[in-house]
Amino acid sequence: MHFLGTIDLLFVILYLLIIAAISVWSIRKSKASPSDYFLANRNLGWWVIGASILASNVGSEHIVGLAGTGATSGLVMGHYEMHSWIVLVLGWLFVPFYMRSMVYTMPEFLERRFNAKSRRLLSIIQLLSYVIAKASVTIFAGALVFNSFLGVNFWTGAIILVVITGIYTILGGLHTVMYTEAIQAFVLLFGSAVLLFIGLDKVGGWHGLINSVPKEKLNMFRPLSDPDFPWLGITFAAPIVGVWYWCTDQHIVQRCLAGRDERQARRGTIFAAYLKLLPFFIFLVPGLIAVALVNQGKLTLTDNDAAFPTLVKALMPLGLRGLLAGGLLAALMSSLASVYNACSTLFTMDIYQKMKPEASGKELVKVGRIATGVVVLLGMAWIPLMSRISGTLYQYLQSVQSYLAPPIAAVFLLGVFFKRINGKGALTGMVAGFIIGIIKLTLELFQTDLTGVLHEFATINFLYFCILLFLFSIALMVIVSLLTAKPNDEQIRGLTFATTVAEDRAASRASWNKWDVILSLIVVAIVVSIFVYFSPLGIA
Repeated sequence: MHFLGTIDLLFVILYLLIIAAISVWSIRKSKASPSDYFLANRNLGWWVIGASILASNVGSEHIVGLAGTGATSGLVMGHYEMHSWIVLVLGWLFVPFYMRSMVYTMPEFLERRFNAKSRRLLSIIQLLSYVIAKASVTIFAGALVFNSFLGVNFWTGAIILVVITGIYTILGGLHTVMYTEAIQAFVLLFGSAVLLFIGLDKVGGWHGLINSVPKEKLNMFRPLSDPDFPWLGITFAAPIVGVWYWCTDQHIVQRCLAGRDERQARRGTIFAAYLKLLPFFIFLVPGLIAVALVNQGKLTLTDNDAAFPTLVKALMPLGLRGLLAGGLLAALMSSLASVYNACSTLFTMDIYQKMKPEASGKELVKVGRIATGVVVLLGMAWIPLMSRISGTLYQYLQSVQSYLAPPIAAVFLLGVFFKRINGKGALTGMVAGFIIGIIKLTLELFQTDLTGVLHEFATINFLYFCILLFLFSIALMVIVSLLTAKPNDEQIRGLTFATTVAEDRAASRASWNKWDVILSLIVVAIVVSIFVYFSPLGIA
């Protein structure tokens, strides 16, 4: 299956040399302190933050998975890629609280807002989510690409990719990860954009594309009778997962926490919101292009998850294939590196330091390095079970997230917007929601062997289940909180909208100007326009 020419390999080698040079430079600048290793010394500017946020989000699982789901289901899963407006929610609503609290992790923020038990539980949930919804998916997709491009055995490719990425991540920490991600983001976007334009040209332009695929594949709002993606389910479930992912998940928010100040962190999210508009077109639409070329008799596609590599083989000339190969390596390495660093931060700062508070800074950094390797091994062990949940990679990712996200999204939203929520309410809602989500995930793994009520529960549409679990978690948190003592005023000072002091409000107001608002509104307008265009009101 090896189809890279000499020029292509030179591109890939050049890319790897650039990443190696940036890594060496960054490692030399880094210090063996927790602040530097886990948060890049809180001294990064907006462009690094924004590019790193996108690179952390868009891994090889997005490229492979989005093109695959585009070929299988059309554009309906694009709801999850139209989350630019939620990235703005992170910057405008959550960043002020996170930056003021000076925390290392999201679980640490929950401890400040609620109690230590909430912190411990969220740490465990996030580490688990990295194993089954991030590390395993990223390694799987990366190995699939390695196999398609170079003909390397799947597991051999997985091990090679894990080791290469792990070396610079373990040595350099977040400082190295974010600077390499900033470069990788642009390599990835440019290479994938080239494939998009070549593909559109081969299929007869935009009009040729939309005339060559069934109209239902262009519709982001499927009828309520649709068994997989009814519009009511995806319209409300996607934002719930989005709030969890973009506003509360460690490997995304950690980039903002590394910002020089609130202004740089917010502008980083605005920049990331613009970058986040691109994956819909350069990763999801190529799946439609593959379908159109198949319908026109110009392409043979045996596996939808292989739509992206198949397009590269069929359409990209020698030389440009190396550009795409570099982009795919960038996607894999950036997303894996962000998972590595987030795992090490969570385990070290939220679990190990709690057990051993007298640990030195060097000891914490060492423990963080060891923790990453353990999580990656667990992620590789989970890969064989992934196919039992969903037939397409990206749908697997979203269905698993739908079972883990609701209680976490609920506790952060209520924690910031509703000062009456207390530690008992937060903990009760998170524990109950987590247990129900894990039960659903477990039963879904073995749904073919179940009957009766268990089978009905296991086969509930993942979108509707996400909404119901979110509402249940909110109701439980509110009821328990109202039936127990209200939180101490001193504890929640500055951590909710209602308890933010005038001095902090003034500082936040001074950190943005009219251009920040205008640029944010433009993003929202673009998102709304895309939703309308790919709906029954538009071309669908």
